[in-house]
Amino acid sequence: MEYTKLGRTGLSVSRLCLGTMNFGPKTTEPDSYTIMDRALELGLNFFDTADVYGWKTGEGVTEQIIGRWFATGGGRRDKVVLATKVFGKMSDWPNDSGLSARHIVKACDDSLRRLQTDHIDLYQMHHVDRSTPWDEIWQAMSTLVQAGKVLYVGSSNFAGWHLGLAQASAKERGLLGLVSEQCIYNLFERTVELEVVPAAQHYGIGIIPWSPLHGGALSGMLRKQATGDAARVNEGRASDAATANRETIEAYEKLAEQIGVDPANLALAWLLSRPGVTAPIIGPRTQAQLDSAVGALDVTLSSETLARLDELFPPVGKGGPGPEAWAW
Repeated sequence: MEYTKLGRTGLSVSRLCLGTMNFGPKTTEPDSYTIMDRALELGLNFFDTADVYGWKTGEGVTEQIIGRWFATGGGRRDKVVLATKVFGKMSDWPNDSGLSARHIVKACDDSLRRLQTDHIDLYQMHHVDRSTPWDEIWQAMSTLVQAGKVLYVGSSNFAGWHLGLAQASAKERGLLGLVSEQCIYNLFERTVELEVVPAAQHYGIGIIPWSPLHGGALSGMLRKQATGDAARVNEGRASDAATANRETIEAYEKLAEQIGVDPANLALAWLLSRPGVTAPIIGPRTQAQLDSAVGALDVTLSSETLARLDELFPPVGKGGPGPEAWAW
């Protein structure tokens, strides 16, 4: 396993992050345990979840599964850099969502209880909250840090200027501020290259891409459809991409075959080669999918392959950061 630092911190995390969103809805609890145990065997120490995962309002189904896995012992909790999130709706009451100080503190305590741990390594804001001032957000987060309940704070789905606002406000309070930004980033979705990635690099914020396979569109979906192994790729982003970009996907899968790399690992290897990226999030539903994904760490892409990928999936505008991407 390869490791890197999380943003500008001294915290070492694996270059792949285990996403747990499938645990509960698509993967049974015993199978989830098997995947997490296998992740540790492979040296993968970075796990990501959220209080809303499991999609039963207020129950935190996925966090509960992880908590019961921690409770089985074996030093599991100590081996994991644990990331979870706050923002989503946890009940029908008006203060049980968003980033008010009240909700941040209560949501953290609820997550700690479900996860059966005394601290969260990386507490991420799941979305920007335009109705809450940064002074209030950082007051709540600093309270949690001082209490030892949270070690680092991250964001998710922020724009570049949100990162700037967050860091400026944190600096005024003498706080470390954000250390990571979790955003959608893959060959199909490169918008973050305009401002989010440059802002993150400037502030020392590690990029954690979610949906690296674009919902399965980059996983070899056409081959899977042909063989009847298309459990996921006939819905959501993958289905939409296949409808609008079938020729591109065909060319992509042909390229993967030519260079002898699994399509999913080609997409992951591309992300691993991108500036500012700490660890793409993989969301295996089975141990076999996890074992396969780790193979991306052994893939080195040639300049010719990278150029071909840019042809198939052009960057936004002229490429690179803004404003050069759209101006002289």
